[in-house]
Amino acid sequence: MTVHLVKLAVGIEDVEHLARVQKARLEAAVRAGKGASLRHVTRHRPKRADEIAAGGSLYWVIGGAIAARQRVLGFEEAAKTDGTPAYAILLDPMLFRTAARPFRPFQGWRYLPPERIPPDMGTVDAASVAALPTDLRRELKALGLI
Repeated sequence: MTVHLVKLAVGIEDVEHLARVQKARLEAAVRAGKGASLRHVTRHRPKRADEIAAGGSLYWVIGGAIAARQRVLGFEEAAKTDGTPAYAILLDPMLFRTAARPFRPFQGWRYLPPERIPPDMGTVDAASVAALPTDLRRELKALGLI
């Protein structure tokens, strides 16, 4: 059975901000010669990594609600910036906006069974969102729609 991960996007304001941060990290990794894979480094390898790698996604909690997801491509050993052993969650760079689903703060990650995943709303297109009038963009953001 495929399971999914839920993780807090700490310091992230909205889905567009997450997309910008990840794009910058990916570009920095390419410049540093570390390859063109998007990696989220975490302390431990999930115990259910095989179930996640079999088609699972990482669901991001932003502002108290699940707001986006990315397909998990796999896992690999890594190291934190201080040299501490860690694991990298390899992510597809394509972010999918999801229907907002409230989720309380937590540490680490949580597993999410398929029957509890929120439906996709579509891919993130920051240019289209930026083109909206400011008042409309604020209102849609407050409603959790962007």
